[in-house]
Amino acid sequence: MTPVDIGALSVVAIVAMVYFGVYIPVALGMVSFVSIWLISGKSILAFNFLKVAVSDGVTEYPFATIPLFTVMGLLVSRAGLGTDIYAVMNRAFRAVTGGIGMATVGANAVFAAVTGSSIASASVFTRIAVPEMRKLNYSKRFAVGVVAGSSVLGMIIPPSAMLIIYSFVSEQSVGEMFLAGIVPGLLLTAAYIAWIYISGKISPSYLGTGIDSGDDNPMSLYEILDKTVPIVTLIFIVLGGIYTGWLTPVEAGAAGALAALIIAVLRRRITWRGLWETAIETGHITASILFLITMASLYSRMLGYAGLPNELNQALQTYQLGFVEVMIIYVVLMLFLGTLLDTASIILIVVPLFITLVESMGLSLVWFGIVTVIGAEIGLLTPPLGISCFVIKASLNDPDITLKDVFFGAFPFAVIMLLVLILIIAFPTLSVGILR
Repeated sequence: MTPVDIGALSVVAIVAMVYFGVYIPVALGMVSFVSIWLISGKSILAFNFLKVAVSDGVTEYPFATIPLFTVMGLLVSRAGLGTDIYAVMNRAFRAVTGGIGMATVGANAVFAAVTGSSIASASVFTRIAVPEMRKLNYSKRFAVGVVAGSSVLGMIIPPSAMLIIYSFVSEQSVGEMFLAGIVPGLLLTAAYIAWIYISGKISPSYLGTGIDSGDDNPMSLYEILDKTVPIVTLIFIVLGGIYTGWLTPVEAGAAGALAALIIAVLRRRITWRGLWETAIETGHITASILFLITMASLYSRMLGYAGLPNELNQALQTYQLGFVEVMIIYVVLMLFLGTLLDTASIILIVVPLFITLVESMGLSLVWFGIVTVIGAEIGLLTPPLGISCFVIKASLNDPDITLKDVFFGAFPFAVIMLLVLILIIAFPTLSVGILR
């Protein structure tokens, strides 16, 4: 077999191994190591590739963003800021039909700006929003669907773990990726809210029957400030620091983590034991992400050694495919893989294959990263994997709501994500315009 044949088979092998439950870093590492050995015929070269992937990978300074933003997100969750911002949003939208759904989307968007995790958002708001909506007679499918749909905002609105992973795979600036995710994240948030509002006007039965707007008692100015100032302060420190250039992404993560710790202490929401548990969990998450990125680096080097990205580029040029055709192929591939693999797996497997082609077409790799993350995130809402949907079902204490209900409820939001993705592909300035 030629090196290209081995490279192509390695991609298929990795997808199959991940689908059958092999831990993705293990799949990436094993297949890449064996592929390099087969291509070169020398085991020492495979070991040298592994050595370079480790030494040139996680030892880089920008990787410090991972533990810092992770600990900040965990501290924010412990401080109860998700519950607080939901309460404020709920009061703000209470007079509108479907207002509690809009409040869930808005609260998730704000929560995403300080946690960067779709799974955390899905877990938190399933326990907060779904019981509240069910109490107010919203349909069960809408209740779980709006939580599932809005939970993906955690991977788009910065700081985002997926944007960090993409930035290292593509060797792009973490700060630029964060800034490029702001407008698409807000656009998707607005699209969700608009969909809920229009649905409430055109087809109220989609939301539920006999919907109650809930408690109409106004919230005092002190309560509003008490619940919003901490999280707004964190957003200002992190995103404001990066946008103005006062802080690098690493410094912004450190400042945000310190501010989150201070907020949790002042609110008496964390103990010494809780702080220790947070540190341990941060270590586990950081180690798993760094292991993932290291093996992804080995995989990317293997693909380059096999010449597969260049071969793919030449094949597409042979068929004279333009921008539209290439993006259709890419999005369809992302949607297909999204039904089988998680977001990180898709990014790590697909991006190294297409990045050479994207560069040769003169396209922005920052824009391409936003397209990639949104496309991969749609998979969080689609069967059979749909991680966000499984998290929501696992977090519910309601046997009346099935996994089928969660997937059906999430479907309209997956369609909205696809429409927003098409919009961003058609108008790249929506993502990279903020960088100019």
